[in-house]
Amino acid sequence: MIAESEDAITIRRVAERLMQAHPRLDPGLVRSTVQTAYDEFRYARVRAYLPVLMERRAKDLLPSDEHPDHRL
Repeated sequence: MIAESEDAITIRRVAERLMQAHPRLDPGLVRSTVQTAYDEFRYARVRAYLPVLMERRAKDLLPSDEHPDHRL
């Protein structure tokens, strides 16, 4: 069994939280948005805040729940 990297675990957890918070949004869209947010912060020196920064950025990129059919 191959262990997940810390970053992969962080990406998965942030996506899971956002999918729970926004159940009407397409899970694939949420995952890809979290990946985009990760890509923006992947080289950050201080890793302790990576999950918070990723989640905030992904929320900014996601459409609101009122319009779940809206795409980026």
